[in-house]
Amino acid sequence: MKKMLILLFTIFSAVSFSENVDIVIKNATVLTMNSKRTVIENGVVAIKNNAIVEVGNGELLSKYKGKKTIDAENDIVMPGFINTHTHVSMVAFRSLADDVPDRLSRYIFPLENKLVSRDLVYKGAVYGILEMVSTGTTTFADMYYFEDEVAKAAELIGVRGVLGETVIKNPVADAKEPYGGIEYAEKFIKQYKNSKLVTPAFAPHAPYTVDEEHLKKVTELSQKYNVPVLMHIAETENEVKQIKEKYNMTVVEYLNSIGFLTDKVVAAHVIFADDNDIKILKETNTGIAHNMVANIKSAKGVSPALKMYDDGLRIGLGTDGPMSGNTLDLVSQFGYVAKVHKLANKNRAAMPPYKVVEMATMGGARALHMEDKIGSLEKGKLADIIIIDTKSLNMQPIYDPYSAIVYSMLPTDVKTTIINGKIIMENKKIKTYDVKKAREALKGLEETVKKEASKL
Repeated sequence: MKKMLILLFTIFSAVSFSENVDIVIKNATVLTMNSKRTVIENGVVAIKNNAIVEVGNGELLSKYKGKKTIDAENDIVMPGFINTHTHVSMVAFRSLADDVPDRLSRYIFPLENKLVSRDLVYKGAVYGILEMVSTGTTTFADMYYFEDEVAKAAELIGVRGVLGETVIKNPVADAKEPYGGIEYAEKFIKQYKNSKLVTPAFAPHAPYTVDEEHLKKVTELSQKYNVPVLMHIAETENEVKQIKEKYNMTVVEYLNSIGFLTDKVVAAHVIFADDNDIKILKETNTGIAHNMVANIKSAKGVSPALKMYDDGLRIGLGTDGPMSGNTLDLVSQFGYVAKVHKLANKNRAAMPPYKVVEMATMGGARALHMEDKIGSLEKGKLADIIIIDTKSLNMQPIYDPYSAIVYSMLPTDVKTTIINGKIIMENKKIKTYDVKKAREALKGLEETVKKEASKL
């Protein structure tokens, strides 16, 4: 009788003192991506509201009771991927002019001038965000026009976004006056400053399309509103040549000389950077978005991203726009990032898989200056989590989870995506938006795009 009472008391105590949480993920191979890169077998993640309550082993099952319990069945559970640079709405132009020289000035700008509208930006954003969410991206940084439409799509679907309104010297779709994007950005920033998912930002296009006066103005306003600044930096040889001829400096040196480089800035590409440039970028705490596939597809070159990573810079991975890299999923970038850097350095041991995975998670968080909130599975951080199916034919066997993710994984192996504590995709089915509806909306733009493209 005494033993029975003790047993009943033990069971009652375990039930009574369990903390109620929203989601418990169990039986997981947890890649925490914390500073020690801790991997937990038979791991458990507890989520309440929008945050991670605790991460640990199976013993946590007696401590937390979830309204919903997800059995990971030994699949990989890890932080969501962070796409540090894209132009998501350009999915409407995907596969056009892939091999056209001088593509930006000869093709992209003219096409955008004819076709970019609120409708196109919104429909493109919805479709592109669904592509990202379905392939494990939980945060993305975007630069485009009508960025409030991208924000609307991001909040509707439930993805985290750092969204930059484009500032450029030419009249464009959403700003008929040169540099009208600054005024547009200020309104956008005020509208979304308190959003739980959207971080509004300024996005001056590039050093060759925004003059010194307006770069300084953007810097001043970014400090005033305490928001990020996204810009293409040191991306093209022509850009490097122009800055050299005008200022006798590298692109990075020039931007630093005018006080533009700060801990608010995320620099996309940075293909052309020497050792001194890298030193400046580190000293100024500038974030870097490394876009390997878009860079090599356009034959621009290989960024010194490995050196940046090894030197401790804030460097993450990006896809660039879907008209440049053709895909918005980061997974298809991983193998290229590892292999091209091995080739460029003529060293098989260069860029091991854990560095690639780290750049896709904590590296991206650091690049966006959000490492205190996202990028790793740790107590108190926002619950941006993905589950990777390890049972697909291409994933087995797994001796090293980092190698499996970089060299074996396919984008379709992402099984579940949780953002801000909410399940956005479960068992490969999007729960917050009708994918068929998004596909049909994008399809409806095709004839108009095809017609205008044929004139170029």
